[in-house]
Amino acid sequence: MAKATRDAYGETLKDLGAVNKDIVVLDADLSKSTKTNVFAKAYPDRFFNCGIAEQNMIGTAAGLAAAGKIPFASTFAMFATGRAYEQVRNSVCYPKLNVKIAATHAGLTVGEDGASHQTVEDISLMRTLPNMTVIVPADAAETSGAIEFAVKHQGPVYIRLGRMAVPDLFGADYQFELGRASQLREGADVTLIACGLMTAAALEAAELLKADGVEARVLNMATIKPIDAQAIMKAAKDTGAIVTCEEHSIYGGLGSAVAEVLMEHAPAPAERVGILDTFGESGTPAALLKKYKLTAADIVAAAKRVIARKA
Repeated sequence: MAKATRDAYGETLKDLGAVNKDIVVLDADLSKSTKTNVFAKAYPDRFFNCGIAEQNMIGTAAGLAAAGKIPFASTFAMFATGRAYEQVRNSVCYPKLNVKIAATHAGLTVGEDGASHQTVEDISLMRTLPNMTVIVPADAAETSGAIEFAVKHQGPVYIRLGRMAVPDLFGADYQFELGRASQLREGADVTLIACGLMTAAALEAAELLKADGVEARVLNMATIKPIDAQAIMKAAKDTGAIVTCEEHSIYGGLGSAVAEVLMEHAPAPAERVGILDTFGESGTPAALLKKYKLTAADIVAAAKRVIARKA
């Protein structure tokens, strides 16, 4: 069954709100889209519509955190990380306040809203901030686990969520663990490291590669920061070739984070499947994923290129 990670966010937030009265939710006039309206309906006294004023929303969230609350601030990822960057940096991360930024509609799969609403730079912006934890869940179950973790974690957290429904990869008993990659498939020829909706594409690519006699390991790297360096180093040693897969720019995101680990600890050939140095455009999610080369077939091509580069 397919479900959007934003839907899982709204449902989980409501459930957690029943047992933790310190959870408060802020939105920038997009609660129907971000699914915080589910929480708002259940607990109207703990929901704050800040209007189309994202900078003010983050500042207000910082104040609530300083007063002992656990604020979740939501809007589209473009505006949470772009328009409010200074407030996230100076009002949340610098004082290390307990603010959770759960941003939806990330990446190209916002679709027809086009480049102005499609952020492909948000992971890069958030992971460079000191004290910020960055999580990109792959499905509904992992989203629920990430939200549960964020409530318990002391400090800033950025959770990247999507608009489009994605396949279920984990069962209801899945336990999210910060900084720990999930190995979804064993393989000795190449490792596919993915996050978000690209994890499902990586699994599809692994099946296609198997038909060609290539055994691909698949790692779901939900935590971008802190990243699971041990899993990356082991994959480099075991398979000798790495492909990263993300619905984000190849600059500054998962691909860059993995490349940093390889450079410092386990040099190995790597290819990055992601958005090149370009903005998105208006189109259906499926058409955009195909045009910007974020499909299983594109991962297969990258895997074959990197295998050819193995010593």
